[in-house]
Amino acid sequence: MKLNGLIAATYTPLDPHGDLNLSAIGPMVEDLLRNGITGLYVCGSTGEGMSLTSEERRKVAEAYVEATAGRVPVIVQVGHNSVHEARQLASHAQAVGADVISATCPSYFKVSSVAALVDCMAELASGAPDLPFYYYHIPALTGSTIEMADFLQRGGDQIPNLVGLKYTDTKLFEFQHCMELEGGRFDVVWGCDEMLLGALATGARAGIGSTYNIAAPLYLQIMAAFEAGDFAQARKGQSLSIEMIRTIGRYPFHPAMKAILEMQGFHVGGCRLPQGRLSPSQSDSLRSELSAIGMDFGHAASLSLNP
Repeated sequence: MKLNGLIAATYTPLDPHGDLNLSAIGPMVEDLLRNGITGLYVCGSTGEGMSLTSEERRKVAEAYVEATAGRVPVIVQVGHNSVHEARQLASHAQAVGADVISATCPSYFKVSSVAALVDCMAELASGAPDLPFYYYHIPALTGSTIEMADFLQRGGDQIPNLVGLKYTDTKLFEFQHCMELEGGRFDVVWGCDEMLLGALATGARAGIGSTYNIAAPLYLQIMAAFEAGDFAQARKGQSLSIEMIRTIGRYPFHPAMKAILEMQGFHVGGCRLPQGRLSPSQSDSLRSELSAIGMDFGHAASLSLNP
């Protein structure tokens, strides 16, 4: 299979006590689909998968699958420090109707060899043998810096349902090499929002990102301009994305993103510790700073290039 377009790394809504607020998922899904999102990536870094209990992760996966109702692919991230637990999460994702599974590697005990990474991913992916599996490469959080081409070559022989990567790093040369490996055998999806244009120029067909939740129109404009050969307009759009992300990055990133979703009217709460949530004064400052670069906080927060 091949993923295409903008895939939102979804947020997990919490109530004021920090418990799941599953009732917010339906409206969030409808807004994402209305804004042109072509897939959902559930319980990843953005969705605080590693801060949720396994039972909570199952409930969130079920809620997103149900709300999406087959309209776009739902990718469930099942990575866990316990590979056995990850395998059970993969089995659950398949049972409830997810379209794809993905997983980070264990990160407490570091995975230091290609063979160990393949063994870990083979075990967990076997829990959902009927679903395509994408390894989630995010070395900044897992500490695993194994060459992805080496993993794909060995993993492709030993993991029957391995189809590609979610590549969340900045090494465009490695990204391109992985895409071209074995005649383009693997589907490699870009995961760094502020470098989407560079990835498109390298051959990316899809991106998975956090800020697609709040600025999908901007990223669709970047993609359309690139496809039309209007590289000046595409660069202008990417520059605006960078400015937006730099603004959000002056605050704790995911709590700030959740604050923006609250400004949209979605009851997502804050983040689980250790991330926490923004103070009211921080939220006010963030809103002012984003308004200054053109973000609209009407029915749905959005940022786009002027016509």
